Amino acid sequence: MNSYLYYLIEHYPLEKLLQVIPAGIFAVTPDQRIVYWSEGAERITGYTAAEVIGRSCLELHADNCCHDCALFDDETSKPLMGKSCSFVHKGGHRLSLSKNADLLRAADGRVVGGIEAIIDRTGLRDVELERDSLRSVLNSITDPIYICDRYYRLLFFNRAMDRLIGKMTDRPCYEVLYGRDDVCPDCPMDEVFAGELCRQETHLIGTGRIYEVLHSACHFYQQPECKLGICRDITERLAIRQRLQQVNRELDAFVSMVSHDLRSPLTPLIGYAELLQEHYSYNLDDLGRESISEIHSTAERMRDLLEDLLCLARVGQVPIPVEPVTTSRVVAEIVNELSESIARRGVQIDIGRLPDVMIPESLLADLYRNLLSNALKYGVGKQEARIEIFGHVVGSRIELLVRDHGVGVAETERETVFEPFVRGVVADKYSGTGIGLATVAKIARVYQGRVWIEETPGGGATFVVELPNPQQEY
Repeated sequence: MNSYLYYLIEHYPLEKLLQVIPAGIFAVTPDQRIVYWSEGAERITGYTAAEVIGRSCLELHADNCCHDCALFDDETSKPLMGKSCSFVHKGGHRLSLSKNADLLRAADGRVVGGIEAIIDRTGLRDVELERDSLRSVLNSITDPIYICDRYYRLLFFNRAMDRLIGKMTDRPCYEVLYGRDDVCPDCPMDEVFAGELCRQETHLIGTGRIYEVLHSACHFYQQPECKLGICRDITERLAIRQRLQQVNRELDAFVSMVSHDLRSPLTPLIGYAELLQEHYSYNLDDLGRESISEIHSTAERMRDLLEDLLCLARVGQVPIPVEPVTTSRVVAEIVNELSESIARRGVQIDIGRLPDVMIPESLLADLYRNLLSNALKYGVGKQEARIEIFGHVVGSRIELLVRDHGVGVAETERETVFEPFVRGVVADKYSGTGIGLATVAKIARVYQGRVWIEETPGGGATFVVELPNPQQEY
């Protein structure tokens, strides 16, 4: 090996050796005048040898710190290694350089100059700034965050994760976070690198807490394939959700029980009132007949209220169907069910295209029964006795619409009418329980939808129920 090196030094010109070195090499006199400038220096700075030889190297520096160069300082040990300095490129932009330098001495030990090797770290500096900025951003987030590579090796913890678990980078994520000896069976790594955004609910080892972890792909420094995990503590949220679910179950059970128990005595009450009206009203005076009529109508209103409460209570208790429900068939059945009322009011029902939905058929029937009954009460205008029922697909959602041409709903009431027992101003002229539209809103909400009211062009109200599109959701 040594003989080969001697051969190289003896037969290969030093000038050519210097040109193949990727660093820039230049030599200066003790007064810092440039006397040699390699091709590497030309590539880095943009200046040719002819443009710089004879000039002071200080002219190329981008700041004043290098004017006190330590190369010729007797008190500074040589060589200088890994020093940072800045040059101005010929194009005008600033270069961040790493520099090694040493003195050149004559045979008698006298200093005759210096030689410096520079490496352009401008791009690396940008990467470091980007890295520092990324660290700063991630460390400012209060949620625990980690980054691992394609092979599950942890590369980064933010401060929140450090406080939670400690610094354990360069170890597998499944070991540090979950206390496992092998990869988690539900690890979403493949899905993440396929472009998916994955969510998981899991326990982090030693915390006693439940976290929702959001997994996504990211680039970390020079690593092209990394997975970012953002962990949010949802322990309290889950506990509150469970308590609310329990309260709702108890409330629904209470409403169902009370409604059933109260409805039982109403049936004979209505029956006896009808019997008195039919067979004994002629034996009573006007006050007696009015009293029996009031008993009958009050009992019927109570029965209707209990029926509506039962309908409201069972929303969410019916399982989701396996296949989409044919909306047009359900609507046709409800129109037929209400045909007597439709004929009595002389209303024309126009049924358009209706997309299928993924909610229980019985609840879809309740939804349309309430909307159509509401339109028959308040939506029949003097000029146009027509109700339109139609729907359409809007991307990942569908909209079901019931449009009338009646008195409409005041803008100030368009949200409150969906609350239980709340009725609009015009509702005082009509019988009702104030539960129907609340049931519609609850059905929509339970099945990831919503409902609102728009004004019908020319007058009236259009009720819009938005639900997930089953063609994309399932």
